[in-house]
Amino acid sequence: MIATGFRRPVAARAGAFGPPGNSMSITDRKTGPGATRARDDLRVLIVADNASDRFGGEAILPLHYFRHLRRRGVEVWMVVHDRNRAELERSIPAEVGRISFVTDTKLDKFAGRMMDRLPKRLNDVTLAYFAREVSRREARRLVIRTIADRKIDVVHQPTPVSPKEPSNMHGLGVPVVIGPMNGGMTFPEAFAKQLDHWTSASLYSLGRAASPVFNRIMPGKLEAAVLLVANDRTRRALPPGIRGEVEMLAENGVDLDLWGPPEDDAPVPDRPGGARFLFIGRLVDWKAVDLLIEAFRAVVGRTAATLEIVGDGPERSALERLAADPALAGSIRFSGWVSQQECALKLRGSDAMVLPSLYECGGAVVLEAMACARPVIATDWGGPADYLDPTCGILVRPDSRQGMIADLADAMIRLAGSPELRASMGRAGRARVVREFDWEKKVDRILEIYGRAIAGGSHDDPTDRAKAGAPDPALPGP
Repeated sequence: MIATGFRRPVAARAGAFGPPGNSMSITDRKTGPGATRARDDLRVLIVADNASDRFGGEAILPLHYFRHLRRRGVEVWMVVHDRNRAELERSIPAEVGRISFVTDTKLDKFAGRMMDRLPKRLNDVTLAYFAREVSRREARRLVIRTIADRKIDVVHQPTPVSPKEPSNMHGLGVPVVIGPMNGGMTFPEAFAKQLDHWTSASLYSLGRAASPVFNRIMPGKLEAAVLLVANDRTRRALPPGIRGEVEMLAENGVDLDLWGPPEDDAPVPDRPGGARFLFIGRLVDWKAVDLLIEAFRAVVGRTAATLEIVGDGPERSALERLAADPALAGSIRFSGWVSQQECALKLRGSDAMVLPSLYECGGAVVLEAMACARPVIATDWGGPADYLDPTCGILVRPDSRQGMIADLADAMIRLAGSPELRASMGRAGRARVVREFDWEKKVDRILEIYGRAIAGGSHDDPTDRAKAGAPDPALPGP
């Protein structure tokens, strides 16, 4: 049982696509000056548990790679679980022929029925992990057939992002690229006992300790041509015995066609109703939205301000009860889940975003707020600390519950009182995202990495390609 960490919520993104097959050449879509040109006959297979706008967390990443590579005319296929089928048929109908779906076995269905009987974190490292591994065995069979049928050059496994979770993508006869991974985190010491029940914490610790053994049983990461890591923390968490290259690449990126500031983004000193703060994320305990609501009591006592909470999850009812306190005077509004297009509009209409999360390996929403030229207040822990600096946001140390509440309140009061500071931080954040986190630049890098992996040869057994057997006539795709 390998601990995989927790998932960040992200919602829907729109993408433009050309027709399937060979009808769109590499040069049909302009991707900006200096965009890397894919090899004309490059054939890529993406494999992941999920590729979804709606599932939250890392599920969006495989879909991003698929969309952006198809925009450039790359011949790319994908293997994902059948639970993604309905959404993908709606969102990218012209591309569904390139996707193979893993269907549930009887073991998957049994594990699914039992999952609701266990606490969330205990479930993550027991039944949910078991169900994922059963599905991944089925995915491997589809991958082997697709490699043989489509003459795949390189397999890319972007998720799971956990550096310790083993991969069965080995012995495929083509080079494998895994990542970017992002993990190796723990809860801040001041909150660990509150958020991590001893049973699940013990199982996570056991899983991490057993990771080297599991990674030798399923040696995909040990034999991969390239492992991508988001930071040094993740590099240190990789299993011992890696044979391929290890490269740094940010886990998250930003689609600048969607995320951007309003056309007229001058500071508004006297906005009616005061400063507008925004939280976007899944409503789970480690997001610490309860701390944000407690901090907002001090904010409304000092300045006119409002807080909008966008997202849904198991903590919503408890948080709504907390926000119903008369002292908050209706200053907090819950909006539920909304699409990424709506999220972008809400960010443009806000003055700052607040993310008090205590377990955020990545934090794509931080980059999205920065891309919309909005300052961010976030916890100085994990992914947000990789993205923010004093020029574009305020980081709050998670040293104690009361200390964090006080510091969140101080940060919001500071930004509420200074439109000029908000505008300055917003400009700096936008510039940093454009410079370092544009998805188009990320795809440039991944195409370079694919090319080097192919040129360097595979660490896999080339005879496995022959073992794939005869082509499957039912295999989808052109």
